[in-house]
Amino acid sequence: MSTQQFTARQYMVSPDFEFFHYKDDNNLEVEYHYHDFYEIYFFISGRVAYIVEGKFYSLKPGDILLINNKELHKPIIDEGTYERFVIWINPDFIRSACTSETDLFKCFESTSKKRYNLLRPDAKTLNIIKATINKLNVAYTGKGYGSDVLTRLYVLELLILLNRVYLESDVAAMKGDIVYNSRIDEIICYVNANLDKDLSLDALSARYYISKYHLLREFKRHTGYTLYGYIRQKRLIAAKALLKDGMSITDVCQACGFNDYSNFIRAFSKTFNISPKKYSQQYSNEIKA
Repeated sequence: MSTQQFTARQYMVSPDFEFFHYKDDNNLEVEYHYHDFYEIYFFISGRVAYIVEGKFYSLKPGDILLINNKELHKPIIDEGTYERFVIWINPDFIRSACTSETDLFKCFESTSKKRYNLLRPDAKTLNIIKATINKLNVAYTGKGYGSDVLTRLYVLELLILLNRVYLESDVAAMKGDIVYNSRIDEIICYVNANLDKDLSLDALSARYYISKYHLLREFKRHTGYTLYGYIRQKRLIAAKALLKDGMSITDVCQACGFNDYSNFIRAFSKTFNISPKKYSQQYSNEIKA
């Protein structure tokens, strides 16, 4: 089965989904990042751990990580051959396939509430998932009649399988391979649910009865971010999503906890290399078109 050269880009060039099969023999270093799409990461082989929102996952062959478009993450890769399948999916594609009875977002959006991104299917289910991924790989790289239709069908089949695994997942069986600080995890969950609130060091330290020094040190150790840097990044990510949904710049500024309008404009423009106004207009024009 053919593999591709690793790409460091974190944006999609195809409108609905992209499929990658990577196999690397050299050490890769990937920094903390996030992306506007959802990611399915299927680990095949190597010595790899993954950090997602302050949780350290020690991966085993056949493990699957589900990462949504708001989560900060990075791999930690040891020497040796490192192989994996990676699938990027536009949330709009998933949305178009959902029905009143089937919410295909559940395995992505619920992971953040459930606080785990890792799926570890049983042997029988894993073989079914592998077969679907292999069919997807053949269709995605093929040029035969109907390959495009088959690719869409296999992506949807995979999403259904992953949601079923998620709904039946036994988290207790994986806990030995998931390391995190419960207090920092509580703070991360609170921050993400309250971006419009006072998230200053003073406020969080008082709320969680933890010294400022200890909070700053432990937060940096478990997330890779300073507390201020993490909160700022998550507010900007949320702002981007709200602008895409059509909310006014002023309302977005308030909803994401930016008390100073000018600071928000500068921070957004510097981080995303586009002003909030131009970003908002970009999606407004796409909707009209």
